[in-house]
Amino acid sequence: MQDVLYCQHISKTYNDAGNTTPVLHDISLAIHGGEHVAILGSSGSGKSTLLHLLAGLDSPSEGDVYFLGENLASLSPSQLAELRNKKMGFIYQFHHLLAEFTALENVAMPLRIGGMSAEKANEKAAQLLNDVGLSHRREHMPSALSGGERQRVAIARALVNNPTVVLADEPTGNLDDSTGEQIYQLLKKLSKEKQTAFVVVTHDTSLAARMDRVLSIKDGELLANQTGR
Repeated sequence: MQDVLYCQHISKTYNDAGNTTPVLHDISLAIHGGEHVAILGSSGSGKSTLLHLLAGLDSPSEGDVYFLGENLASLSPSQLAELRNKKMGFIYQFHHLLAEFTALENVAMPLRIGGMSAEKANEKAAQLLNDVGLSHRREHMPSALSGGERQRVAIARALVNNPTVVLADEPTGNLDDSTGEQIYQLLKKLSKEKQTAFVVVTHDTSLAARMDRVLSIKDGELLANQTGR
């Protein structure tokens, strides 16, 4: 199975006013096409930092990150932005929807940023909202949606460009157990249909155990690479 995203011996150290803070140390891993991988760790373990490095949102102090065989360090900021827009999807714990836009407009935003016409972008966004069961809410503003509905809009937005990989940071962490289960089942369904790889950062051991693999991080080090469900 092809590796769509992998890193080799990456480390990350932050420097602030002469003080150095090591966050990640010598991590190597690979994500395969269509695979579900959990990055499990407590708060402060470095798991969100790792996700940011894999997404090219930050650069490692040492080592390299490759996406579809291309070293992210070789790309310009504009090339990185285009890659993230067209090939990656992002889901956050607090959805980060734009309050002044409707659900439909939020989902269509990555397509509009990529240059697609409003008509075509809205048509595709409407289909994704239908896929996540929110066709009846597409003209609502985020403030009129429940927490679970807002997260489903965020999932639709992450998938609207048919990304190769979706990177999710605590996607169910702000939801009750029942809604969190619905979100997990939705991710599973959409991933199977679209053959999208998912990398999910979480501290939820029950969620992690249902993934194909579990990567455990403690104090910036990768401790285990286990089979999940």
